[in-house]
Amino acid sequence: MAFSVPKGTKDILPDEVAGWQRAEQAFSGVCAEYGFREIRIPTFEHTEVFTRGVGGSTDVVRKEMYTFEDKGGRSMTLRPEGTAGVVRSFIENGMSSLPAPVRLYYMINAFRYEKMQKGRYREFHQFGVEAFGSQGPDIDAEIISLLVLFFERMGVRETSLCINSIGCPECRSVYYEELRKYFSDKLTDMCADCNERMKQNPMRILDCKESRCKVYTADAPRQLQYLCEGCKEHFEGLKSALNDLGIDYTVDPGIVRGLDYYTRTVFEFVSDHVGTQGTICGGGRYDKLVEMMDGPAVPGVGFAMGVERFLMELQSQGIELQEKRSVKVYIANLSDETLASCRKLAYRLRCGGIGCETDLVSRSFRAQMKYANKAGIPFVAVIGPDEVAGGTFSLKRMSDGATAEFSIDDSIPDINHYISEKN
Repeated sequence: MAFSVPKGTKDILPDEVAGWQRAEQAFSGVCAEYGFREIRIPTFEHTEVFTRGVGGSTDVVRKEMYTFEDKGGRSMTLRPEGTAGVVRSFIENGMSSLPAPVRLYYMINAFRYEKMQKGRYREFHQFGVEAFGSQGPDIDAEIISLLVLFFERMGVRETSLCINSIGCPECRSVYYEELRKYFSDKLTDMCADCNERMKQNPMRILDCKESRCKVYTADAPRQLQYLCEGCKEHFEGLKSALNDLGIDYTVDPGIVRGLDYYTRTVFEFVSDHVGTQGTICGGGRYDKLVEMMDGPAVPGVGFAMGVERFLMELQSQGIELQEKRSVKVYIANLSDETLASCRKLAYRLRCGGIGCETDLVSRSFRAQMKYANKAGIPFVAVIGPDEVAGGTFSLKRMSDGATAEFSIDDSIPDINHYISEKN
């Protein structure tokens, strides 16, 4: 029986990893420049972390989580997202005592049992940031600007920022009543999920993808019409801050969230490109989540970005993510008598930071040269009996055959300088 990768997962092969590494390095670099520090949280948590943090009535909790009972009879869940676990860690480790805002970022894999789509997997990866302790809109704008800078460094174009406010629990309760009135005579024509959402969180109806439901959601009331004075002021402050930063945006009243913890600011970066045809990343504010998880009254804001979909977007925009080979030298062995010298030279070069390979499968000299050429290794070091006797080796440039001779005892910086200059 031949084994295959489980449905909804994929292997990330060596030719693809260069793109992942470049994105990871750029993201961690930008986060560090904004004062964010990396946090690494467990792959699984007590299930209550998500039922409490994400919301027991959400589709994620009700339909998509990978939940299991461990050997001690405790209910555990593979993380379906990063925020709830970061908040749990924030509370458990007393980070509310740190100077505010507490800035954290993460790069994780996550798990949801959901319908397969292009760029969407059951094991997927996220970049995310969370900032705790700042009430005002400036931190919201700063996090959005972090994303703008990250996109610029990755060469991403043709994206649009959309923002909205979904209010606070106080003004949202008024809005929910308006939604219930609007949909009261329409629910019989709508899907079963929307009927369930009406009982739990009517705003989620606005995000339904069913065509028969979209007919009614298009003209539904929007939260922006029912914001309280505090939420209006916060949203105007966000727009003002983005204007100061020169960041273009569109106010989109249709942006809602499927997770219970969001308040006030929500935002998305959207692409019309063929690669993803939709949202690249999304985020927003969650001022009540820390309290919901039995922590102190600390506001929060953040975002999450699906790495697979982001890399698809790069590919669609023609952004090259080719692997940069670290191996610069192939050390060709001519006989058993020269093998020891090849081993020593390889180790010496590697200790000096020069990547190299040697023959490990007993190829002929001709086959070794053919391999080095096919592998794209720019230089070949040749050690034969004469070189061993003289304590030297010749370095051949594969592009034109030019050679230079070095002593085995030559300094690594001199050899590295030659390779860099001639490559």
